[in-house]
Amino acid sequence: MRQTLILGLLAALTALPATAQTTLEQVRARGELLCATNAGLPGFAQADVQGIVRGLDADTCRAIAAAALGDANKVRFIGLTTPQALAALREGSVDVASRNLTQTMGRDTDLGLAPAGTNFNDGQGFLVPVASGITDPKALDGKRVCVVAGSSNAQAQSDVARRLGIRTTPVEAPAFTGLRDDYAAGRCDAVSADMSGLIVLRQTGTADPAAHRLLPDIISREPLGPLVRDGDPHWRSLVFWVVNVMLEGEAQDIGTTNAAARRADPSPLVRRILGVEPGLGAPLGLPDDWAFQVLSQVGHYGEVFERSLGQGSALKLDRGLNALWNRGGLMYPIPMR
Repeated sequence: MRQTLILGLLAALTALPATAQTTLEQVRARGELLCATNAGLPGFAQADVQGIVRGLDADTCRAIAAAALGDANKVRFIGLTTPQALAALREGSVDVASRNLTQTMGRDTDLGLAPAGTNFNDGQGFLVPVASGITDPKALDGKRVCVVAGSSNAQAQSDVARRLGIRTTPVEAPAFTGLRDDYAAGRCDAVSADMSGLIVLRQTGTADPAAHRLLPDIISREPLGPLVRDGDPHWRSLVFWVVNVMLEGEAQDIGTTNAAARRADPSPLVRRILGVEPGLGAPLGLPDDWAFQVLSQVGHYGEVFERSLGQGSALKLDRGLNALWNRGGLMYPIPMR
């Protein structure tokens, strides 16, 4: 009896993929990528005055569209809060969530989502008014702390309060814009979020950035990157290698300005990446020039970072941990062979 049940279950599981459409097939049939992003976080995903969504996470989705569809513009951005984005991804309403999401064990094992590469290494901290005199997280005892509801930041802030033996009152906002508004209105004494977001908040969400202090304490590791649904390992691999090829593009100095010219390069690796020599397309179900489309249309990681967050942006963030491994950072492309 037991053997019959097991054989029946295996037969049912084997039959499922035959009738299910893969995510790549769905994207191609639709003719566009559905990307859940932040509804408005400068440097990551925010619409400009022309209504074009700009930022690191937005360009990550453009890169996926360039690989999957050959056109970086074939993407629809859907601005959602963290809980909304995770729910939409699980339900199949979007193909990928790229909205400064931390890759955590719980999102993998409990929510049925899969990390697909890291596009920003961050860490959580605190922003406080200089006038408060607070210079250390221990001084937040008895204070109100703004956090985004349902985020990994809320959990990390609660954990550090317990570790320090202090009590804080969380003031939850549904999204980053609510966090900014609550802090500006004085509804909390501090904000706890990813340091990148706190820098954005201080520079763009306060009347006088100099009147607000970033505490030096980093209370968590926050590896950010796109998430996809479990159950489609092929799609997860596609998204992962798109993120990776942007890093490899920077390492090999292949970007928007020179990708076409580099196709004449004698290097076997460069020729494989740019589709001159076959091999990198078939395993992903893509044309061999998929990486060329990514790098020529969107650019390598360094290009995207600089125009979104770095010296070519209003934020002027240093690369820091997000520099390549051989330039003092953590970004280390996996060999494409």
